[in-house]
Amino acid sequence: MAPFTNPTKHSNFRNRTLDEDRKIPSEMPSRDVYSCTKMISSYVNDFRLDDALQLFDETPVRDIVMWNLMINGCVSCGNLEMGLRLFDEMPEKNVVSWTTMVNAFFKYGMIEEAKGLFREMPVRDTAAWNAMVHGLFTNGRVEEATRLFDVMPDRNVISWTTMISGLDQLGRSDEALSIFRKMVGIGMKPTSTTFCSAISSCGKVGDFILGSRIHGQVTKLGYVFDTYVIASLITFYANCKRVEECVKAFNEKLHQNVVVWTSLLTGYGANDKHEDALRVFGDMIRLGIIPNQSSFTSALNSSREMEAHDWGKGIHGAAIKLGLETDAFVGNALVVLYSECGNIRDGVLSFKEITSKNIVSWNAIIVGCAQHGRGEWAISFFSQMAKTGINPDEITFTGLLNSCSHSGLLKKGRHFFECLQQHTTIEVKLEHYACMVDILCRSGKLEEAEDLVNSMPMEANLSIWLALLSGCRSQSNLEAAERAAKNIFDKDPHCAAAYVLLSNMYAFAGRWTDVARVRMSMKRAGTIKQPGRSWVTQKGSCHSFIASDKSHPLSEKIYEKVEWLRERLRENGYASDQRFALHDVEEEQKEAQLWHHSERLAICFALITGAEGSSITVMKNLRTCEDCHSAIKLIAKIVQREIIVRDSSRFHHFRDGFCSCGDYW
Repeated sequence: MAPFTNPTKHSNFRNRTLDEDRKIPSEMPSRDVYSCTKMISSYVNDFRLDDALQLFDETPVRDIVMWNLMINGCVSCGNLEMGLRLFDEMPEKNVVSWTTMVNAFFKYGMIEEAKGLFREMPVRDTAAWNAMVHGLFTNGRVEEATRLFDVMPDRNVISWTTMISGLDQLGRSDEALSIFRKMVGIGMKPTSTTFCSAISSCGKVGDFILGSRIHGQVTKLGYVFDTYVIASLITFYANCKRVEECVKAFNEKLHQNVVVWTSLLTGYGANDKHEDALRVFGDMIRLGIIPNQSSFTSALNSSREMEAHDWGKGIHGAAIKLGLETDAFVGNALVVLYSECGNIRDGVLSFKEITSKNIVSWNAIIVGCAQHGRGEWAISFFSQMAKTGINPDEITFTGLLNSCSHSGLLKKGRHFFECLQQHTTIEVKLEHYACMVDILCRSGKLEEAEDLVNSMPMEANLSIWLALLSGCRSQSNLEAAERAAKNIFDKDPHCAAAYVLLSNMYAFAGRWTDVARVRMSMKRAGTIKQPGRSWVTQKGSCHSFIASDKSHPLSEKIYEKVEWLRERLRENGYASDQRFALHDVEEEQKEAQLWHHSERLAICFALITGAEGSSITVMKNLRTCEDCHSAIKLIAKIVQREIIVRDSSRFHHFRDGFCSCGDYW
């Protein structure tokens, strides 16, 4: 075949559309291999496999390069069967042909076929051996990959890098560093890719000294300006909790690459410097660095950790502008953000926007619904998940059982627990038993719950005994509570939650002598009760309160609002339930203690500082008491606002005198 003889036509080749270019070979009196190979490559890159195959069939002379390109194109476009057929039809194969098929088998998880084809290869070069090692690592066959590497007749830098990267990615970073040391010891010069993997391994094992030395080496070799090396260094320093070094590495040059910025953003988040992480994200936007999926995921995670719902919504808006709100990683982060910030409805909307939902997506929405006591929603999503063919995992069942617990769905809870026990691939774990114990206790089946704990195939842990003790509290069963508490103290004599629960039960029953005895035992054990704390996040700032707290700059106005609400509630017929003061003091003091509980102070702060009519979200570290629960229902009605309270158990949505939990929590 004659080469192009028309330089003008040749120079215009790249400027044509694919459909225009499709006409070129048929217009030419004789088709040359070069032009047809370029066209096939263009079709394959555009995933137009049918057009590529048609042109391939119409080309009278096909060299080995074109055959290899066509086989690789079939594999890349998802047609392994056609690629294998072309491979079998090849009149003459070279080592590239064989290696292409080996890679294809590994891509589709056909490990034995890949190994068989490798054994049949008439000639194996280093690239073929590297493909085998890489393919085995990709499919999790660490031992086989290591054995193959050990018997390789020749190794190049790609061979060593493949080993280091493969071991690091599969959680064997210490072995990866051992290989790196051997590589350097024989005088093999690492590439930037090698350094990236070695730096990553240092971060995962916490080898700060070696990582710092590698940093020095990459600086000498000029790799410090490589985007991925810098990103790896930032991640390494973040993993070693050296945030200042992260910033130094970032500042070594002015970066325009999103990968480097995302590494710094993620590094701040990994070290609980979430405000700095969000500042970096804002800088990216201002400087025109377009965030990718990882950037958005990290920024949304930092918003969630700060409970900064408003910031999260702003980041969501930026994702929508870039068309990334439908991405699974971004969408999953949005579902978790909204769910944990008290906005389950926006969490559901974000979930529905995800185009390709994975198990993480389904688990996020099921767990989110469980947190908000939307048991029927969680079960509905689980039914939809089953129809898609995605199999549940242990997290799915934990979410389902929790959703039944928070919604009083005893029958459904039993059903899911039985399904879990019959499942062949999911192990029933202690957290599943804890959920089932909680379901039974909340449904008044205390005796059955205790029987379940005593008949478990494994020894019950603290969480299970605490679930039972908490259930005893809701059923006012002191005898069972004392049995549960004894098991807890046998395991952990310093368990503050058990002391508090038992003490509160005695106080609720008016048994003040027993209250004093439990408190004395707690004191002798050196155990300190965790104080109740509630907080409100506004514009990224957290305003925290404890009971009877007067340290806030707006305390005077807060307490004025408390008294105003107190009067409004009395007018509406509310009388405090002083049993929940839990102190052997005068009645008037008990009522004051209740009115100065931390969540009420937080609500009053939000009322005097938030926008009129806006919803109020309060977080609390402990379970809210029944009296506060009753009071907040009326407060929400009086102030005509939705009040969302997340306690240690779940989210409560108060509106118009009612709570979403149906007084069941």
